[in-house]
Amino acid sequence: MSTVIAKSTSNGHDKSSLSAEELGKINEVRRSLGQMPDRLFVYCSDASITRHLRARNWNVKKAIKMLRETLKWRLQYKPEEIRWEEISHEAETGKIYRSNYLDKYGRSVLIMRPSCQNTKSTKGQIRYLVYCMENAILNLPAEQEQMVWLIDFHGFNMSHISVKVTKETAHVLQDHYPERLGVAILYNPPKIFESFWTVVKPFLEPKTYRKVKFAYSDDVNSKKMMEDLFDMDKLEASFGGNNQMGFDINEYATRMREDDKRMPLFWTRGASPVAPGPTPATIPFLDSANSESDSEECGKEQASNSSSHEIDSEQHSPESSLAEEILISNGLEDVHVSGRTTNLEQGVTKVQ
Repeated sequence: MSTVIAKSTSNGHDKSSLSAEELGKINEVRRSLGQMPDRLFVYCSDASITRHLRARNWNVKKAIKMLRETLKWRLQYKPEEIRWEEISHEAETGKIYRSNYLDKYGRSVLIMRPSCQNTKSTKGQIRYLVYCMENAILNLPAEQEQMVWLIDFHGFNMSHISVKVTKETAHVLQDHYPERLGVAILYNPPKIFESFWTVVKPFLEPKTYRKVKFAYSDDVNSKKMMEDLFDMDKLEASFGGNNQMGFDINEYATRMREDDKRMPLFWTRGASPVAPGPTPATIPFLDSANSESDSEECGKEQASNSSSHEIDSEQHSPESSLAEEILISNGLEDVHVSGRTTNLEQGVTKVQ
């Protein structure tokens, strides 16, 4: 299984690298959204819109559909409001946690250990994953948008993983966090994992599964890959590094509570703090030559699976507000949107 990583330009959002046509598509997507709640307004930065466009090979209609679904999900699920005290029981064994270091290219690193699974609830496991994703994004340095997943298979057996959770994980990652994953490294997966991988691979879009790399402690190429990506003195020994420190739930809880205090400011309009760190010039990007064809392939698959829900951008003018659409779908009556309050029941729009 290949461990080759190709390099390309930075995955950080750089408007100067976008063509006039691409900038025009970003503006077209923005115009289609219309009015929206303040928390969603903050989410819809140019960088976010760009990620959705890239995930759909710059197809505006498909990107609008994807972004609208994510905005509805965020308003209902409220991922930015999940706090440590709610999900701390999921974290006790260190099954998923954010490392206290970045990779060499400034990306947050999520450590995952399937053998440390300690709960049965799919809902709870996914909510903890979302918390970890939001925390990883919170700690990204400026001009960096992606993260790394390091998955340690030590002690793994098939009872530690389920198709249902894996499928839901793929859905959340691909549909609501597009272009956030830089690379997922599966470290020392056992032979029995190959059959599971065959089952779950169809759940992944081509762009996603090409970011999955298998690494083995006794493989020279794997060692080089890890050295290219990480400071070996910071990398845990379980991944071939020199760091002998293990997971400490008390230390981690302190870090997460501090990060929770920063989260509200992160989602305040006009104030999105980022963690200090390097601005990378180049980062590993996997199979970049195939990215456009991959996006188009997955776009065709999704179109065939959801043709009845296809969005025509002409039907979603700025006057057809995303806020009203979300409210109708969730049975809500009032919401504070950017610049106004909408009351659907009375059919009155009050300008503030």
